[in-house]
Amino acid sequence: MSNLYKSLKATFKSVILKLKSIKFSNSPPICKHKKNKMELDVLVFGSSNIDYITYVNDLPRSGETVFAMHRERCYGGKGANQCVAAAKLGARCALISKLGNDKLGAEYLEYLKELEINVDHVEMMDGQSTGLTEINVAENAQNMNIVLSGANLMLKATDASNAKKLFRHSKVLLCQLETDEKAVLYALNHFKGVSILNASPAHPDMNLELIKAPTILCCNRLEAAQLTNREQIDSLQDAKAAATDLIEMGAKSVIITMGDMGAIYLSSSEPDLCTQCPAAPVRYLADTSGASDAFLGSLAYHISIYPNLIRESHIIAANICAAYAVGHRGTQPSFPGPELFQERLCQFDPLYYIIDDDTGRDLNAAAPAEKTVTAPVAAAEPAPVVAPIAEPATTTSPEPITTAEEIPAALADPRATGSPAAMIVSAGVAVPAAVTAAKTTTASGKKAAAQISNVNQMLKTSIESSHSKHFNHQ
Repeated sequence: MSNLYKSLKATFKSVILKLKSIKFSNSPPICKHKKNKMELDVLVFGSSNIDYITYVNDLPRSGETVFAMHRERCYGGKGANQCVAAAKLGARCALISKLGNDKLGAEYLEYLKELEINVDHVEMMDGQSTGLTEINVAENAQNMNIVLSGANLMLKATDASNAKKLFRHSKVLLCQLETDEKAVLYALNHFKGVSILNASPAHPDMNLELIKAPTILCCNRLEAAQLTNREQIDSLQDAKAAATDLIEMGAKSVIITMGDMGAIYLSSSEPDLCTQCPAAPVRYLADTSGASDAFLGSLAYHISIYPNLIRESHIIAANICAAYAVGHRGTQPSFPGPELFQERLCQFDPLYYIIDDDTGRDLNAAAPAEKTVTAPVAAAEPAPVVAPIAEPATTTSPEPITTAEEIPAALADPRATGSPAAMIVSAGVAVPAAVTAAKTTTASGKKAAAQISNVNQMLKTSIESSHSKHFNHQ
């Protein structure tokens, strides 16, 4: 299929969606929850762990001993992380999980209750310890994890069966692979709404039914490489090829997160149209350990409150929340709350790119592809685009985090202070393409630059003083 045909198809779809928007709605959708107290936004079936996070200068090589600078303890586990990420944004959530019948498990359960998460199906298991995760974080924010499952291994299909009411009254189901795969598959197959499987940790011989079962299969580039028997995924072309393989393996739709290149999306309904949603600005790299869970919790939340928007809108909102988490230390303490204006994140025209088979970039080189089902938000004239700055040559050792640390305010806006950098833009090939478009006289180019400016401003004004709730400082 020719590139011209793909471009015309994307343009036609964008026009049709805009016409539908004009016909049925004159304003962006408003988040309205039904009065039914039984209805939930996000249901999570998965693990709950205690995270021990150790900060070091460099991750140790095999046989090497390194000295740590600081250690802390937080609530974690992929299942609970994603549930908390959605709850902190404002979602009504429920968690199906297992904790050990010990002091750590009892304290974790009380913490979840404080967040107003439904814990009717979080069970404390006699004779089992609460799951533990050892996380080592280097100064460059890279990390390595070791998981001791503990009580999480006791989560079975019967736990999903016993939670029939939650399954009936939830809009989105989130699952991961830190628990029994058969139980995860049962949960996915018995959910009628939008289901998301975070294929982590992944392995090549994973049951193919797990790929076919969810509405959305989400993984990072390493996990996508494992699932498709690739050595690695480095480029957007690689990611598109892996996503195509996963669709051919039976996936309904695929999201592959690509770090500073954002995320790519491919659906079985349009297997020839793979899109890239650029990464959001990051003020500085602090700790990437909670970024994927912040992404997934936000994705589930935005799908639940804006079910009629295109998937790219949901992914862009999730990218912004993940960028926030990357700039803060810890797992759950790094997740954004209401201060990130979550109800606005889906209400601007999504900026994304169609990945070309030959170059890995968008088909329309001068202007980004776009599609939306909301009424267009008026964009101000783009301000001068500031070039990203390089990371500092050296970084200081992280200070110990107290129980209620105040998150530093965002750096000053360069347009107000004249400073060359307030945010570090990490959007791979997408932002340079948008910057090039902004220099042209086309309306779409100006719109692209305005959107980047709007997102930068949104992050700058929203990342203000908020309090991270840490489990216990060690």
